[in-house]
Amino acid sequence: MVHQMIQIDTSKDFLLAADIVLALHVLFVGFIVFGLVLVFIGKFLSWSWIRNPWFRLLHLVAIGAVVIQAWLGIICPLTTLEMELRARAFDTIYSGTFISYWLSKILYYQFSPWVFTFSYTLFAAAVVYSWFLIPPRGFRTIHNHH
Repeated sequence: MVHQMIQIDTSKDFLLAADIVLALHVLFVGFIVFGLVLVFIGKFLSWSWIRNPWFRLLHLVAIGAVVIQAWLGIICPLTTLEMELRARAFDTIYSGTFISYWLSKILYYQFSPWVFTFSYTLFAAAVVYSWFLIPPRGFRTIHNHH
C-alpha cells in the first residue's frame, strides 16, 4: 500500500515535469515565431529593443538549431524528454492534464517530415533576411581603463 502511494506520487511528479517541459517547448516555439513577428512590427513602430544584438543572436541560434535538427532528422530534445517523462509516469497519451492536453494540441500536428523541414528552413531564411533588412545594433565592448 505504501509502495503504491509512492509510485502514484512519483507518477504525478513525472506528469508535472512533462507538463513543464511541454510548456517550455511552447514558449520556445513562441519565442521563435513571435520574435520574428515583433522584429518586423518593431521596425515600423521604431522599437529600439528589436535591434538588441543578444536578442537577435539568441533568436537566430534558436531557429538555426531547429533547422539543423530537421535537416539531420533529429527529433527535438524537448519532445524526447517530455515523452520519456510521460512514459515514466505511465502516461502514453496526452490526456493527463488540462495543460498538457491543450498545449499538445497547439504544438503537435501531423504532416510529412519534409513539410516541417521546408517550413523551418523558409522561416530561418526570413530570420536571416531580417538581419539585413533590420540589422541589430553592434555588440558593446567593455573597455577596461587602467
